[in-house]
Amino acid sequence: MTVNVVDAGPRQVSRSVDVDAPAAELYAMAADPRRHHELDGSGTVGNNISVPSQMAVGSKFSTKMKMYGVPYRITSRVTALKPNELIEWRHPVGHRWRWQFESLSPTRTRVTETFDYSQAGAVKNGLKYYERMGFRKGNAAGIEATLAKLRDRYAAQ
Repeated sequence: MTVNVVDAGPRQVSRSVDVDAPAAELYAMAADPRRHHELDGSGTVGNNISVPSQMAVGSKFSTKMKMYGVPYRITSRVTALKPNELIEWRHPVGHRWRWQFESLSPTRTRVTETFDYSQAGAVKNGLKYYERMGFRKGNAAGIEATLAKLRDRYAAQ
């Protein structure tokens, strides 16, 4: 069972993996920002500072992060939500993180994570910035590590 490259379109980095767990269980983890550190394979996601009691489109949550050894905090806004199938949030600079859950059986789910910078523009020359700074490549590696960690977590059960 490998992590697969998904062609999500230009300016998007997307990977998928099949996980031996129900879609509802996996969605619950991704839809709860307090649990994002459990998913993270990149080593950048820390604890959450503030999280709404119920997630909805427009909800905001703040997360402690660390990149290149430098701690920082971001506040993201939920931009799409479909229970047990999809959650997406927007970073303040404009890129989005999307998690999709496709139920393959009652106990098996295809999970797809996408880093979408197609609409980012808060930074001058935003689209080139993501590629020049190596975020496309770095996030691809982070997504692969995250999905492998998720797959392995449930493979052991």
